[in-house]
Amino acid sequence: RCSYRTGPARVRGSATSRYRATRTYSDPVQTSFVVGFDLDMTLVDSTDGITATLAAAVAASPGGEGVLIDRERVWPYVGLPLDVTVAGLAPRTDPERVIREYRARYAQIGVPLTRLLPGAVEALAAVREAGGRVLVVSAKAEVGVREVLTEVGLDHPDVRPDLVVGGLFGAAKGERLIVEAADVYVGDHSGDVQAARVAGALSVVVCTGPEAAATLAAAGADIVLDDLLGFPKWLSTFLSGFRRSRARH
Repeated sequence: RCSYRTGPARVRGSATSRYRATRTYSDPVQTSFVVGFDLDMTLVDSTDGITATLAAAVAASPGGEGVLIDRERVWPYVGLPLDVTVAGLAPRTDPERVIREYRARYAQIGVPLTRLLPGAVEALAAVREAGGRVLVVSAKAEVGVREVLTEVGLDHPDVRPDLVVGGLFGAAKGERLIVEAADVYVGDHSGDVQAARVAGALSVVVCTGPEAAATLAAAGADIVLDDLLGFPKWLSTFLSGFRRSRARH
């Protein structure tokens, strides 16, 4: 969790002005907005599912015999691309082989062990209720993202994302966020901060993943929240200024 309290002091002072400087609007009455969300450790706790699936995949791969894969070792890698995780935890294995074994098992082992994080439903619903468009952009393979969303109930019509994209991390996420004209990107990792910066979007981070608040702030996060429970209130405040800004352009 965050090491300091949620509140105005935790908002980077020039965030709004920097954000507005990156945006131009051709329609003076346009008030719609786009919010992207990361998946792992932002909307869902996937740690147990990733750990169990990876342990099975490594054990089934040459060079994986005797390699310890447990929650403690996996935790720093949650949300990172799978090839990075495999290289870090099982360097003597063939990463392509492990990844194939992992993906063949994830639906049966990993997905059922995935749990919603507090405030996830409310966060997506808040964007929808305010008239916004919801994206989920994740490093996880897209089929896995969709399976997880279904498992935890985030495929319900009230909160179902308008777009789901998988297989992207860091700057690559940012490039897709540009295409989708994202105004805000919500994540839990410094790679998510990078994605938002590339896209010229506001970076909102939650302290539910492996990186501490100080690390996320140092990476350039504009808004640091304990978790998604604080997101609807923040969004309401953000939209007041956002819509006034668009009305002036």
